[in-house]
Amino acid sequence: MPVDKRKFGQLDSGAQVDLFTLTNRHGLKAEITNYGGIITSLQVPDRNGDLSDIVLGFDSLERYLDEHPYFGALVGRYANRIANGLFELDGKQYILAKNNGPNHLHGGESGFDKQLWKAEPVLEEERCGLKLDYASLGGEEGYPGTLVVTVTYWLDDENELRIDYEAFTDKPTIINLTNHSYFNLRDAGKSHVLDHQILIHADAFTPVNDNLIPTGEFRRVDQTPFDFGVPVEIGARIDDDDRQLHRAGGYDHNYIINGQAGELRPAAEVYEPESGRVLYVLTTEPGMQFYSGNFLDGSITGKNHIAYHKRNGFCLETQHYPNSPNRSQFPSTRLNPKEMFRSTTVYAFSTR
Repeated sequence: MPVDKRKFGQLDSGAQVDLFTLTNRHGLKAEITNYGGIITSLQVPDRNGDLSDIVLGFDSLERYLDEHPYFGALVGRYANRIANGLFELDGKQYILAKNNGPNHLHGGESGFDKQLWKAEPVLEEERCGLKLDYASLGGEEGYPGTLVVTVTYWLDDENELRIDYEAFTDKPTIINLTNHSYFNLRDAGKSHVLDHQILIHADAFTPVNDNLIPTGEFRRVDQTPFDFGVPVEIGARIDDDDRQLHRAGGYDHNYIINGQAGELRPAAEVYEPESGRVLYVLTTEPGMQFYSGNFLDGSITGKNHIAYHKRNGFCLETQHYPNSPNRSQFPSTRLNPKEMFRSTTVYAFSTR
């Protein structure tokens, strides 16, 4: 199971950026760059065995260097939103960039998605991988403590793409890491995803205010448009007269995944009828942000000259809850010295 490497481009600093291709024995391919740890392409077989890309993104590094909605990227130091760009730790207030209206989003102006990671291919008997390392120095983007992060992408012959996250710090800090891939199991963003059928293993979600910050409530999904306890088309209720849907323009909410956080367990399952592709998501994280591509507006042209319109992709971002540092009732995102942060998410593929 080889790992191929080629030059992807060059930063203004002169540093070379590389693109790594992981391939399993069934032909499934994951292309990942060490700039932002971005998954640029994911070639997955359909029910006829034909490979096709299923993620949104760009053909060149230059496009990733421009502003874009985190296509395929690793995001941190804190994924998702922090209200008012503020949090307190041990009695000290920390001020972060407000890069999403009044909110801090996905690590700030220059988060992990905009960093050049040290990359090393790794091989084992049953799988191949790419190990990425990055040291976020104390004070970067306003966060306390130097955080040393390792993220390893693994691809095996079971058509599973596994992401292992590890981190440690020299001072108390906060951490929330995820991957921000946009999926379209039919055609990588050429058409809408409203007829994809999704099941989410969650009995509750965290409703949001007008700034898309969780209110602190844990709300049952029963008898609401947020109930995906059985497979339902993404578009079936997305335009219902519901205040939560109105606020986000569709789905952009954190689900509380059933089961014990810290244990790898099912989070979601998505089926696309035309191709027959099925995506399974498993995670150790307590939550998952389901985002239905509401802010795509056709202004971004991606791979194969495809314009990405509203709801032409969806994200399943495994995570701790948004704004957790300011909500004591949410699972803690604090990391202390001598502790190791560990998290795993698996994207598994099959057909039916």
